[in-house]
Amino acid sequence: MSALAGCGSINATANDTTHAAFNWTSSAPLISPQPVPGQTIYGVKDPSIVYVNGKYHVFMTTAGSAGWGLAYTSFEKWSDASSATIVPLDKSPMGPGYRAAPQVFYFAPQKTWYLVYQGGDPLYSTSNDIADPKSWSAPKPFFSAAPDIVKQPQGHGWLDFWVICDDQKCYLFNTDDHGRLLRSETDLRQFPHGFHNTVAVMTEKTEDLFEASNTYRIAGTHTYVTLVEAVSPKGRYFRIWKSDSLEGKWEPFSPASMNAFASRDNVKQAWSQDISHGEMVRTNTDQTMTIDPCRPLEYLYQGNDPAVRVDDYIKLPYRLGLITAQGDNPVSALCRQPGATP
Repeated sequence: MSALAGCGSINATANDTTHAAFNWTSSAPLISPQPVPGQTIYGVKDPSIVYVNGKYHVFMTTAGSAGWGLAYTSFEKWSDASSATIVPLDKSPMGPGYRAAPQVFYFAPQKTWYLVYQGGDPLYSTSNDIADPKSWSAPKPFFSAAPDIVKQPQGHGWLDFWVICDDQKCYLFNTDDHGRLLRSETDLRQFPHGFHNTVAVMTEKTEDLFEASNTYRIAGTHTYVTLVEAVSPKGRYFRIWKSDSLEGKWEPFSPASMNAFASRDNVKQAWSQDISHGEMVRTNTDQTMTIDPCRPLEYLYQGNDPAVRVDDYIKLPYRLGLITAQGDNPVSALCRQPGATP
């Protein structure tokens, strides 16, 4: 499906925004841990989601007594999400072991689904059928060796990998939990091989540019947006930046304090301390990671009960919930109806 449907001809630029900030309403928790033989699952985290062939397809990290893994679920309506079976992916050729923070997309030039995830370094698996959780291939690395910029003393590692492509190149973004957003690149025709030129494209305080970046193209415009999770005394939240190019400069894209995108301050019915690691709901599934500004924004996120205290991060009781944008915001301002004057 095309995310351009319903948008008409749009000539908006990154400057065609209003002064409106983002405001959201949250669902209750929609996806929660399910029993797995041989271990206790404490939380489900880091969702990646696409809507295709009449179903939502969700990939997630499972946090359990046996460690971190990946899992999959699908359903036709949000009302079915809580009862949909969650299938661990360790029975596929992907196999068991440390797997976390998935991103799923359809790479149209190869007519192949890709699942990008972390296993220390960035890994990927492929499939010809997104609905078959046993179809994912064995992990392959994007890099033969980690770039120097992520090694000490220059860096502190890398995590939360995100791929997005334009019509010439594919880019791999990641954070490092130390205030940097990094970007690598390869030619579109070489993907998934040839990533190089890993550079820092944003650097801030550790708590202000933390992890879980996700980057999108806004349909019908020359605007890209990047979300990065930050940490405040109120909990984790997302900030938002814009650029006219994936190689361009990132500038704040919200009039709210700290260019906030979603936090406890602007999400009504919030049941969670954190508005944390998540992904926009996309009806365009391909490598351009395009979202439609003419559709209400929906963002699937990980949240947790602030009353629960644990002695180990892996035991945090994360659940997945959905926030839906209410009213105008800088992304919806880029929507132009057919026949309207840009």
